[in-house]
Amino acid sequence: MTDNANPLLGIADLIDYAAVKPEHIAPAVRTLSETLRGVIARVTAPETPADWAHVAEPLEEATLAFSRAWGAVGHLQSVVDTPALRDAYNAELPGVTQLFIDLSQNEGLFAKYKAMAASPDFASMNPVRRRIIERELRDFRLAGAELPPAERARVKEIGEKRSMLSQKFSENLLDATNAWELVVEDESRLAGIPDDTKALFAANAEAAGKKGWRITLHFPSYLPVMQYADDRSLRETAYRAFTTRASEFDGAKFDNTPLIREILALRSEDAKLLGFADYAEESLVTKMAESPAEVIAFLQDLARRAKPYAERDMAELREFARTSLGIEKLEPWDQAYAAEKLREARYSYSDQTVKQYFTEPTVFAGLFRLAETLYGIRIRRSEASVWHPDVKFFRIEDREGREIAAFYADLYAREGKRSGAWMDGDRTRAVVKGRLQLPVAYLVCNFAPGVGGRPATLTHDDVTTLFHEFGHCLHHLLTQQTEAAVSGISGVEWDAVELPSQFMENFAWEWEVVKGLTKHVDTGETLPRELFGKMLAAKNFEAGMACVRQVEFALFDMLLHTSFDPAKDDVQALLADVRREVAVSFPPAYNRFPQSFSHIFAGGYAAGYYSYKWAEVLSADAFSAFEETGVLNPETGTRFMNEILARGSSRDAMESFVAFRGRRPSIDALLRHSGMTDAPAA
Repeated sequence: MTDNANPLLGIADLIDYAAVKPEHIAPAVRTLSETLRGVIARVTAPETPADWAHVAEPLEEATLAFSRAWGAVGHLQSVVDTPALRDAYNAELPGVTQLFIDLSQNEGLFAKYKAMAASPDFASMNPVRRRIIERELRDFRLAGAELPPAERARVKEIGEKRSMLSQKFSENLLDATNAWELVVEDESRLAGIPDDTKALFAANAEAAGKKGWRITLHFPSYLPVMQYADDRSLRETAYRAFTTRASEFDGAKFDNTPLIREILALRSEDAKLLGFADYAEESLVTKMAESPAEVIAFLQDLARRAKPYAERDMAELREFARTSLGIEKLEPWDQAYAAEKLREARYSYSDQTVKQYFTEPTVFAGLFRLAETLYGIRIRRSEASVWHPDVKFFRIEDREGREIAAFYADLYAREGKRSGAWMDGDRTRAVVKGRLQLPVAYLVCNFAPGVGGRPATLTHDDVTTLFHEFGHCLHHLLTQQTEAAVSGISGVEWDAVELPSQFMENFAWEWEVVKGLTKHVDTGETLPRELFGKMLAAKNFEAGMACVRQVEFALFDMLLHTSFDPAKDDVQALLADVRREVAVSFPPAYNRFPQSFSHIFAGGYAAGYYSYKWAEVLSADAFSAFEETGVLNPETGTRFMNEILARGSSRDAMESFVAFRGRRPSIDALLRHSGMTDAPAA
């Protein structure tokens, strides 16, 4: 196979995703690995000057080329997983992991960066490049570059093993999700479920060659069952299947239990080899928070403030379920159902009613209009090679009409696609070989597709999810940095990276924005102001319960990586202890939430899940600046873009926040936005 025939090699601009085949992966990895290793050998040679032009630039160029091709493979594996693609990916994963660990521990390269930092020219160097060099030295140390040979080799071995285990965790969860189905032939069992969801179930059944209605554990299928199905046994069946995914209860074929213990043990060992007390301490080196104790105190304080509201929420839900629904004991599989009924009774509207107004094309148009108003950009549909027919491609232009970025949008759930919603970067803004490379991002969601030629309709939760992920995209795409290491989201402290995304969610609650997002799927009418008023009144419905739920996840994560001993302690027991401290909802003993907690076992949130609440403080406070000046104020939008989005990690996230807000963050705005400023009524 020639390079010209391999779409992962010699990429000039956009990747030809439609042309990528599993057989392209191994040759591309081999070729790019050889190139990268050759560059490493050249820049670490004794005769190579220890300066930016001879070391950092050629190394970055080769690393970016490799990372882009490998990143594209990883992206495809998450959105169009097939057995052949998975096999090809897994065949190369150990070698790729080893390559990057070798790079992170390379003594010759470490010496070159130390020499750059010690050189007389360092003080007069561009501040951004000084910051990059200092961070590279930090990362070398975190990779074990200063350890004795035996310990350094063990850190490398741990890194390779952790990479494989995390990939297996993700595969198990996807396979377990795909493996379960419930085909319902008696339509009466679907009473209460909206017609558009039943149409989706029928289409699922037809696609699988079956009669009736096919329910799966993918969220667009699972959630409506939990929220609307009058059949309590149907809800319980789906709940049990969903909460035991990838555990010993689903036949152990995809059991993540042993992987969890092994991952935790390896992280703990890695931290101790590097001189840290625990993995949380190691993780926080690259975050805003200074210590695990600070994070735990933050979470416990938030739980203390939120729990009274959560207890009130739960008491009201139980009472409503008992008196209005005849449910004497509210079980976990009843909660979403009872909450939806209570919302309808209290605020006289349902999610299903609202959903008919948020048609996907109109939501996208309104979202783009918001970004264009705030940041002086223009977003237009364009053409590109894509990995699935549903994927759309967009280009972004500045005020002068110059292209500055582009992104792909992959919005709908399907088998072979990882669940959840996320943003990832295909390409980072940087000057490469003297030419400005524009950033490209992936915007990925898992919404229910339209059925029967009708456009997809989104719940308001879907809309806020879309706004959240688009906030991440804007952070990546509107950067003004030209060094890849600090461009977009690269290098941004993990507990600050959620700031732009959570910030964007606030606009989904502003009437001036919301009215432009809506067009009824049947009548074309805009969302009535009266209905929006009901939504607004219900905005903080069960906010206390939602808050303590997030605190539960975050505290569990932090304790797993501090006081937990993987050799003797029990994961489920620790989670039960956390729930006793902060929760108001207690699932049955068979619930296996950790086995599907991919954020911390297959993602980047290990000892970092607290970032969502930490960054929510920042984002609520940042949005309050818009409330003070007008939520669609372009001047405030330009300041936010210039001081936060455009800066990347060229300076500390706290510096960027203070530059925008004029002071350090306060929790007050978060509590106000969540309706938790006054004592809850008894």
